[in-house]
Amino acid sequence: MKQIRRKSAISAINTHGMLLVFPIDNARLPLSLWSVAYPEHKMLWQWDDEGDDRVSRMWHLREELSRSREVIYTKWYRGRATFFSKSIFTAMLASFLGGKEPLRGLSHEAREILEILETDSPLSTKALKRSSGLQGRTQEATYQRTLKELWSRLLIVGFGEVDEGAFPSLAIGSTRVLFEDLFQQAQKMSPKESQERLKEFFKTNALAEKFFLRTQNSFQPREAVRKRIHPSGYIEFNG
Repeated sequence: MKQIRRKSAISAINTHGMLLVFPIDNARLPLSLWSVAYPEHKMLWQWDDEGDDRVSRMWHLREELSRSREVIYTKWYRGRATFFSKSIFTAMLASFLGGKEPLRGLSHEAREILEILETDSPLSTKALKRSSGLQGRTQEATYQRTLKELWSRLLIVGFGEVDEGAFPSLAIGSTRVLFEDLFQQAQKMSPKESQERLKEFFKTNALAEKFFLRTQNSFQPREAVRKRIHPSGYIEFNG
């Protein structure tokens, strides 16, 4: 069966605004590159010679797209491989930044990792762990929790892979460094523009909206959070 090509994949991501790479438990939503390319076929994780080679080919396409600079690769939605169009990524980042200090509420470890990546990006998993001092099995939980903080705010992105042995590791970089233009656009974007762009996107992406609101809420001081319904119908969380 024909494999989805880079040009078609980028077009699909830009059309939908956000696509996972692979579906979660073969659910129809959120949409993924797999479900867009092969809507009638379930995806099975089989990496041996008898497995579906479309899975491994799409995984390699993911790496190619991540460093294309035409779309943005993250581990945002439920920690899964997620691609964004530049338009939706910038609007969502703008909402997360909120015109305020982007590091508010981040743990000490997350701040340290971000500082490292803003000095040198992208870095492999091994290099990032070594630079941050989060090496070894005892530090793994802290490392993963720290990356989750940064992924969730879109402050870091995936950018290619680095061969570190049996299996290549994702190269991770600072959004501010690798996509400086988008970061600056996000900082300058008005709340109204961000909300309008996301409102249109969420019309066909209810699960993404739910995750977005939960994520946005998670890094605000609990005592300062209250839900407010914007006149447009868009739900905001404000301090």
